[in-house]
Amino acid sequence: MRSLITALSDHELVTLRVIGEWWDLDLTGADKNRSIKEVAAALTGLDLEMELSYLAPEEAEAIRALVAAGGRIPVGSFTRNYGEVRQMGPGRLEREEPWLDPESTTEALWYRGFVYRGFDQDEESSTLVEYYYLPDELLARLAPSGPADTADTGQRLEAAEPLEVFDPATTSAVDDLATCLSIAQRAGLRSGDPATLHRFLYDANPDRLSLLLTIAEESSYLRSGENALRPTRAAVDWLRQDREVQLRALADAWSASSWNDLCHTPGLRCEGSGWQNDPIAARTALLDHLPRDERWYRLDDLVALIRENDPDFQRPEGNYDTWYIRDVTSSAYLRGFGSWDEVEGRLLRFLVGGPMYWLGLSEVGEGHYRLTGRALDWLAGRPPAGDDVRVPLVVQPDATLVVPHNADRYQRFQVARVAVPLPLTPGEPYRYHLTPASLQRAREAGIQPERVLSFLQEASTRPVPASVRRAIERWSERGLEGQLEPAVILRVRDAAILDTLQANPRTRPFLGERLGDLAALVRGDWEEFRRVTASLGLLLDAADDDGE
Repeated sequence: MRSLITALSDHELVTLRVIGEWWDLDLTGADKNRSIKEVAAALTGLDLEMELSYLAPEEAEAIRALVAAGGRIPVGSFTRNYGEVRQMGPGRLEREEPWLDPESTTEALWYRGFVYRGFDQDEESSTLVEYYYLPDELLARLAPSGPADTADTGQRLEAAEPLEVFDPATTSAVDDLATCLSIAQRAGLRSGDPATLHRFLYDANPDRLSLLLTIAEESSYLRSGENALRPTRAAVDWLRQDREVQLRALADAWSASSWNDLCHTPGLRCEGSGWQNDPIAARTALLDHLPRDERWYRLDDLVALIRENDPDFQRPEGNYDTWYIRDVTSSAYLRGFGSWDEVEGRLLRFLVGGPMYWLGLSEVGEGHYRLTGRALDWLAGRPPAGDDVRVPLVVQPDATLVVPHNADRYQRFQVARVAVPLPLTPGEPYRYHLTPASLQRAREAGIQPERVLSFLQEASTRPVPASVRRAIERWSERGLEGQLEPAVILRVRDAAILDTLQANPRTRPFLGERLGDLAALVRGDWEEFRRVTASLGLLLDAADDDGE
């Protein structure tokens, strides 16, 4: 903070004389240094508690707010509650004499020498912030001498009635991240891949997937290599852990992540440069205000509590006018403190119903939420509870590998090294298929067929079906013996039609091997082939046409 002498030194001489006149000092003809010393002596000699009792209620409230905040409040926040001081040069000050009719609480306190304005570095963001403040001497005499009140603000929330219908906590983030790591080690993850991963995930929400992949990179589970992301030794170590330990690691990573929750908040679109929010500050504010129990609470009440006690949690400077955030529906820029609920409020609701829900920390329903026991352990720093009961995979005679949801995730990671994943059906276990291509990829990675058989028996805890064993051994000895290929077949009613199409130079390039008198393979773009035949006066139907 700053001393009273330093604070007074920032004032013009005319302002010093106004303050002095208020405290019965005649500073006419005095120079600035003498004026500063006399005003400082007068202010330090006051009975401040008595002087506060003489102030208007809103003026005393402003002083008490500064004391409660440690002596300083960002200009944006202070002026929002108590008004601004009109900026005037010495000449205008003498002409208009604003101290005779202050337009705000702040202006009244300013001309009495109680509050001052200056710059300082914000401790959390390390940015330069402009504050209204109390000088050290005044703060020391107004600050309470006893210990600070550390009561849990969350207790001010009133618990709601338990919900009967809600979205229960999920732990599938662990499973979906394991899937991403499995795909990454099989073929690498590239920039466009997240859009194609939805077929293999329990929850295909793109924001959730973005968070998981960001956590994986920041936790060094994924690293760049050969133009793609690949899993690391740290990923393998994580995969070997129990589910609750894995979830704890994800929660820890999210709390410190650079992933910007604000830019993923539904209904908002962040634009431009030249401004930067602090996602960690927002998470910290939310977690600090959450009641530490498993009762249901209204989200609106939580948002209102934070608005009352810590509205500037992500804007320590109190600036609500320079961030470029649009409302997605209206396309209007959301500026000013009047847009707080549309920006800060939406963000807080998203944090509870988005990341916290995705990571198994909250349950949500009908505008309500409650913390899980897992969240309470995490917030209290207690170790994660419970151990996995891991179910073995099943090797089916048709070379399909069935991996239950609660199977060992490291084993599933290993399955992906030797088999091809099939799209995930909701409510069903994971399925993989052994193919010549997957076995060849495994061999190229140093996994020989006999090791594949050994792994399958170990992971399933049962002998590998004879058909699967025979198929793997046969492939090992003979290699690829057959291949399925997708094909489009043209069938005609009269062989003469096929003869004509094969003879025509415009349609001949589209026709491949003939399959008898009335059928042939179609090569290339069959839709283009159909357009060409139509231009020649022949309409071709397709099997999926609806006849319209």
